[in-house]
Amino acid sequence: MRTNRKTAVTLAAVLLAAAAPAVAHASPSTERGTAPSACRPANHTAKITEAPASAGHHHYRVTLRAPRGYDPCELAGSPNDVRFSDRGSLTRIAAGHYGDQRAAVTFGPGHPVHFDIQVPNAARQVYADEASFTLRAPDGQIPGTSFAEGGLKVATGTLVGPMQQGA
Repeated sequence: MRTNRKTAVTLAAVLLAAAAPAVAHASPSTERGTAPSACRPANHTAKITEAPASAGHHHYRVTLRAPRGYDPCELAGSPNDVRFSDRGSLTRIAAGHYGDQRAAVTFGPGHPVHFDIQVPNAARQVYADEASFTLRAPDGQIPGTSFAEGGLKVATGTLVGPMQQGA
């Protein structure tokens, strides 16, 4: 009986050692659904840059990027609750939205997205250095507030376009 117990323990150790490399190669952060979502505000960065103007409007592009280690997610339409701040003080300008609010885009590591901020030329503009907004998924708002930094001028009548693929 003593020999059988030794053989069983040895056999179990060999089987565990053989299975261990297979388990070690599995990385939970690369399997879809196991890592935190890139859409959560703490899991992405956003930057405001100037974009080409159109007739009667200034344009700014807000680009969102997610680092490696986060799961991709779906965003749809324009962000909600868009507000602008200058040196920490909220301006009185709130943005509306334009464009297709149902089209979805994939966002995540290696898949940046952007949206447009359209500001009328004729209106009285105020300087801002930050935008705050709430992202939308196809089935509703994503909890939390995202922030983008970069200089821009905003005015009454400012509109925000829907999410689009690319930087």
